[in-house]
Amino acid sequence: MEKLRNPDGVAPAAVHPPTGDRLDLPLEGGPLARVTQLARVWRIRTRVGKILLFAGSLYLFVLAITLMKDGARGVAPLVRSLLDVSNGANALGFGWLFAYTIMSGSPVAAAALTFFDAGVLDKLGAFAMITGSRLGASFIVLFIGFVYVLRGRDRTTSLGMGLLSLIVTATTYLPGLVFGAILLETGVLDGVQLQSGMLVRSVVEQVVDPVSGIAVSLLPDWAVFVVGLGIIWLSFNLFDRCLPQMTLKESQLGWMSRLVYRPWVMFLVGAGITLISMSVSLSLSILVPLSARGFVRRENVIPYIMGANITTFVDTLLAAVLLNNPPAFTVVLVEMLSIAAVSLLVLSIAYRPYERSTLKFVGWVTASNRNLALFMLTIFVVPVMLILA
Repeated sequence: MEKLRNPDGVAPAAVHPPTGDRLDLPLEGGPLARVTQLARVWRIRTRVGKILLFAGSLYLFVLAITLMKDGARGVAPLVRSLLDVSNGANALGFGWLFAYTIMSGSPVAAAALTFFDAGVLDKLGAFAMITGSRLGASFIVLFIGFVYVLRGRDRTTSLGMGLLSLIVTATTYLPGLVFGAILLETGVLDGVQLQSGMLVRSVVEQVVDPVSGIAVSLLPDWAVFVVGLGIIWLSFNLFDRCLPQMTLKESQLGWMSRLVYRPWVMFLVGAGITLISMSVSLSLSILVPLSARGFVRRENVIPYIMGANITTFVDTLLAAVLLNNPPAFTVVLVEMLSIAAVSLLVLSIAYRPYERSTLKFVGWVTASNRNLALFMLTIFVVPVMLILA
């Protein structure tokens, strides 16, 4: 049979069978094309879903702050009498144990601001309670380490990250507590405020107050506060879910491994990732695959945790703006600046001695079951003693 030819004498492409190097191209409407289209639609829907989830978590966060503010006055008698939070030491211990109880620090920090707004705590008390909330939140990483130990992982490796997180937090936040108390007493930062707070408050009044008003009209004040606390806990969990899953490839680890040995670089990376994600759990979880593959040693993590501990207050700063209470904003700002000052001082003039002593203490804690038990007993007894002080 005579072959079909076009005027140029070349047979049409459709007449020729596909060559071996073109078999990987999907045919129009074929199975591979449909799979590719479905994958593209799935990625688009995933992005849209994460955006909607972020918007929902942000709305719940604002709603929770409003409810906690409205209900804080109903909880005030309980806090004053039953818990006896009457000074900075009590507030520090209360925030510490509160974070243990709900396994999160940010809701406790927000509660401290609402207590301050309701007159339950003074400036120093709110400042101390926020500090305690971060000390208690550090235990979460250690708890995850215990889970890994129960699954048969090496104890030193599994607990090392949590111990470092708790020790670095304690050794920077407690000196920062003293420095911050001085700043609060002198009032040097009282005039520094976020000028766009009224715009945020106007938006809140339009989209949140109608919903919160229903809860306030139906529930007693203490129940409104409890509902707000539960909603803010839910909002942080939803926010973590809407963050993108971070995967590390071998090609990426090559250049990253050269940076982790520079303390200042790791400090900025920890601060930057936590600032963007507003999630310490995410920023610290990135270290897990790096550590497991041997690209990050424990000493490299110390400045990273320092940086993350500063920018983790972004959500608390937003809560202070939503309260429309300038002194509350000052309390959070002083918290951030005092921790930053202590961390920068350590990195500038005493990092190597600090690193050696911290790692030595971590090694001592994980050396035996007795040492580990003594450490665990201490971090539970100390906040109880502070509450009873």
